[in-house]
Amino acid sequence: MLATIATVSAAALAAPVAGLLGYRQLKRAAFAGKLRITAPAGIEESGFVRIGGIDQWVSIRGEDRRNPVVLEILGGPGASNLVFLPRTRAWEKHFTIVRWDMRGAGFTFAAGGPQGQGELTHQQLYRDALEVTEHLRARLGVDRLLLVANSFGTVLGLRLARNHPELYSGYVGTDQNIIDGGRERTAYDALLARLRAAGRKKEKELAAAVAMGADRSKWTTRDVAEYNKLVLTSDPLSYDTMKTVVMRSLWFSPLHTLRGLRSYLKAMEFSERLQLEAAALDERAEGTDFRIPFFVFQGDSDVLTPPAPARRFFDDVTAPVKEFTLIRDASHFASFRHPDRFLDLMLTHVRPAVTAQPAAR
Repeated sequence: MLATIATVSAAALAAPVAGLLGYRQLKRAAFAGKLRITAPAGIEESGFVRIGGIDQWVSIRGEDRRNPVVLEILGGPGASNLVFLPRTRAWEKHFTIVRWDMRGAGFTFAAGGPQGQGELTHQQLYRDALEVTEHLRARLGVDRLLLVANSFGTVLGLRLARNHPELYSGYVGTDQNIIDGGRERTAYDALLARLRAAGRKKEKELAAAVAMGADRSKWTTRDVAEYNKLVLTSDPLSYDTMKTVVMRSLWFSPLHTLRGLRSYLKAMEFSERLQLEAAALDERAEGTDFRIPFFVFQGDSDVLTPPAPARRFFDDVTAPVKEFTLIRDASHFASFRHPDRFLDLMLTHVRPAVTAQPAAR
């Protein structure tokens, strides 16, 4: 993912870097004003919390403390969702949103640097997530949180939802990853088809994709970055989303200075190793029985985490309530490209299910 962002950055940000820094500052100031929470029952706080032996950044925002509490699990890996705050501001009217910069991501990485992240493994992130959960339950006075995981964060999100129904009221996956023990190759095969259809213009890219092969267990971190770049830049809708949603959110983030943006990208580079470890995971082997409401809201045109594998996994899931919905005209980053549609799904399907659910036994 880092290589993709770097590629798009060169094209999309050449003009701003050259002459529009003033415009950037005006936009950042406007977004900062939009983000202020003044509701009497609201909450707007952020700062470092000691989690897993290191200081980790936790942001809590919402207009009414009585609303359900959402714990977002970021993607990337290492990609803080704080850059999307202006796009998802409306969510905070209906939910209290917790955005946690886990080790290797965002402000947590910026504060400690590579040497201050401690053990960066899926198991350690899992332990951290449980510790964050307990912190939030105590801080906000709630029994359970609603898990909302996106992209690579769904790997951790599934494990939390499966193992701890006493802590979470429901699971929502978007840009849902299905690793499936290395058996899943839908996205890879579709990439080869797109590159072959492009003919001679994409011969070099096709050769690179064929050379790396579909077996992720044999990939290097460089292969992972190259694969993500090929997938997202070979699809027009995905490439447009990278430019208009991801890069704009990064460039105009009111929370991030230019130095902060460089740190943001370094965090993603540092965290890429997690994708190599994830290649051996198998969601079906870990189980498809969930004792909490289970939702997948997937972009209908997602080429990085295609809807078909997510649907097949969903069909195998048993849960007290479950629903699979496609978000139209959406590739990867579906919830951030169409935050209004995502919020509508959260209000019409998720919130009724999690607020009416009795406590887990």
